Amino acid sequence: MDAHAATISPPIPLTGIGRLADRFDRGLGGFVEIVAAIIVLAEILILGAGVAARYVFHAPLVWSDELASILFLWLSMLGAVIALRRGEHMRMTGLVSRVSPNVRMVLEALAITAAIAFLLMILPHALEYAEEENFIVTPALEISNAWRASALPAGMALMLVAAGFRLLRFGSLKPVLLAIGITAALVLLFWLLGPALKPLGKFNLVVFFVGVVALNVFSGVPIAFSFALATFGYLSLTTSTPLLVMVGRLDEGMSHLILLAVPLFIFLGALIEMTGMARAMIQFLASLLGHVRGGLSYVLIGAMYLVSGISGSKIADMAAIAPVLFPEMQKRGAKPGDLVALLSATGAQTETIPPSIVLITIGSVTGVSIAALFTGGMLPALVLGLALCVVVWWRYRGEDLSHVLRQSKGEITRLALIALPAIALPFVIRAAVVEGVATATEVSTIGIAYAVLAGLLLYRQFDWRRLPKMLIETASLTGAIIFIVGSATAMAWGLTQSGFSQDLARAMAAVPGGAWGFLGISVVAFVILGSVLEGIPAIVLFGPLLFPIAKQVGVHEVHYSMVVIFAMGIGLFAPPFGVGYYGACAISKINPDEGLKYVWGYILALLIGLAIVVAVPWLSTGFLRF
Repeated sequence: MDAHAATISPPIPLTGIGRLADRFDRGLGGFVEIVAAIIVLAEILILGAGVAARYVFHAPLVWSDELASILFLWLSMLGAVIALRRGEHMRMTGLVSRVSPNVRMVLEALAITAAIAFLLMILPHALEYAEEENFIVTPALEISNAWRASALPAGMALMLVAAGFRLLRFGSLKPVLLAIGITAALVLLFWLLGPALKPLGKFNLVVFFVGVVALNVFSGVPIAFSFALATFGYLSLTTSTPLLVMVGRLDEGMSHLILLAVPLFIFLGALIEMTGMARAMIQFLASLLGHVRGGLSYVLIGAMYLVSGISGSKIADMAAIAPVLFPEMQKRGAKPGDLVALLSATGAQTETIPPSIVLITIGSVTGVSIAALFTGGMLPALVLGLALCVVVWWRYRGEDLSHVLRQSKGEITRLALIALPAIALPFVIRAAVVEGVATATEVSTIGIAYAVLAGLLLYRQFDWRRLPKMLIETASLTGAIIFIVGSATAMAWGLTQSGFSQDLARAMAAVPGGAWGFLGISVVAFVILGSVLEGIPAIVLFGPLLFPIAKQVGVHEVHYSMVVIFAMGIGLFAPPFGVGYYGACAISKINPDEGLKYVWGYILALLIGLAIVVAVPWLSTGFLRF
């Protein structure tokens, strides 16, 4: 079970309409994947050319950002199509995985029919929006903005087709018909209740943004579509807002240029694994600490600290590290449950390591400086890492190391020299942003060029055959992330227009204790939100609402960012609801029940570390002036 790909694929029948649907689906899917992969490659080349032109040749390409922005919206929508076709949109599957197989099939079909319902309702408005954008001319390329805006209806239409093919590929017709009936009945019911809902006023916020969202999320409907359905229902049934506005908010949320860093860092993470840079780092750390009691557990914490944040996916970070370390750790007698518990805890501990996609997202939706977030994220993560190390020391203080050979200084030095280029990469990326060599969006191209050269010239490990798959995986994960950002932006706009932000501000301001009370309630809220919504949706939805309040009560925005991200990460990786915990179990091939005995000690350590970060703002802000 995976935070990003938690769908149970229905069986494909060998004959009849299912086989025909499968054939068409493969053809359409292959075409979309090829186009998306080409766009990812084009984005890398365009932004890389922009950096080179500006800093090497001192002749900026004035059109590069604009072209990259146009292609980015197309990449996001086509990536969302790929993610929907593969079942890789982020979902909450805790309930789905615990019901009987028959009920599970109905819920799986319902996840698709709910998405189809939204797409059918929004598509006419997306077409109208693209037509309206035809009258706007872009400043640099001087072409119609419809070239960019057309990505929205085109992507939605392709998602409709992909979702339809997925329904046709179900092995049984009964759950599909039942899901269609339930979806149609609920849509009709809300439409009939429209006149009765309008007089309810702000209680509709509870009906749609709590009730409808919760019903969809816990039923396994992808989070992006859960947000989108609730927002569409709220705006269409209880307000007089033209639904063209909702499409505009979707566009706005998906078009932040800073978010273009998402696909590029995801691709960079795949490169680090493919070129052997991740393995080199881990082997060096293992030689340094392998002879110490609990040494490989310390290596796991250190390796996640170094690798984390680059790929944009904690699952990818774990996948690069666990297969290298776990076999040796189990040979030394480590319990599988303890391994997966620590792996999950390090996922939460390293959420603020730059260049984290979470940091980039929070900067893009709240206006906090990305460079400041990159600087402020290192030390707090170290504090939480030290808290985890205390638990490791206690648990492994009696470990038998009589059979473990200590590496010679010469061997450690050799492995250090091999790992040095890999260890330097995160610091090169951070320095390039902080020193102004490149923006947070552009710096990923520097990292990609660095990784390619290191793989080709230093590590001599570069599998060209894997590149197409890596580009497609990048597009799929990008679509899953950015479509959530767009849906959450539309939802946040609906909440703001309802007056919710003002009500929330008054309620939070009334919490006793001033800044400390606000920080305390924020920790509790984001632990819960992280366990239910996953990180990026929670940040996009509530960041713009809560950060102005934090500033109002005197909390530094970078300090608040660290508190929020860690609280959310703890919720994300804590059982029984945190999908990140189950992702760690899937990567490790360890039963989730085995980790429950061990994980709570690490969670307690993370909470103590978070309390220190909350109590000592200097940890987050002390180096910002340098």
